Amino acid sequence: MRLPPPFIEGTNHINAIVETPKGSCNKYVYEEAHDIIKLKRALPAGMVFPFDFGFIPSTIAEDGDPMDVLVLTDAPTFPGCLVESKVLGIIKVEQEEDGERVRNDRVVAVQLQSRMYASANNIDDLPEGLVKEIVNFFASYNQVSEDVFNPLGNDGPDVAVKLIHTSIKKASQNNNS
Repeated sequence: MRLPPPFIEGTNHINAIVETPKGSCNKYVYEEAHDIIKLKRALPAGMVFPFDFGFIPSTIAEDGDPMDVLVLTDAPTFPGCLVESKVLGIIKVEQEEDGERVRNDRVVAVQLQSRMYASANNIDDLPEGLVKEIVNFFASYNQVSEDVFNPLGNDGPDVAVKLIHTSIKKASQNNNS
């Protein structure tokens, strides 16, 4: 799969690649080496992803993986689907990996063609309690894996876009090394 650029040209809208669709009780990941979507794990009974989850191409976040993105969609898509999205903000997270604390933020975005969330321009525009539910999902998901998950708060689209640009620079530096 030839991945698109992180941003839609001339905008602050992003290209998001879905790994795990909304409602899935499986966690999928894109495996670049083989250019496939791979089953990573099954979630515990009753737990499902609240929205489409994936990554922003050509980025590397502080945890060494592509930047995570949760895309609010009106209906589930499918693994490998490109969803053009408007950035609403970021959920700032610190996790522990191999005994080391690492930032593992999640960009929150909405599909450009959304009817349900079209009026949202900022993470604060989402229905009351929705962001808290999303954070609680990720906390529960990580607790099952016995990973430390420490939410640090949220920020709006300007902070999220700056972090995406930083992760693009990091990815290009890694490609040039």
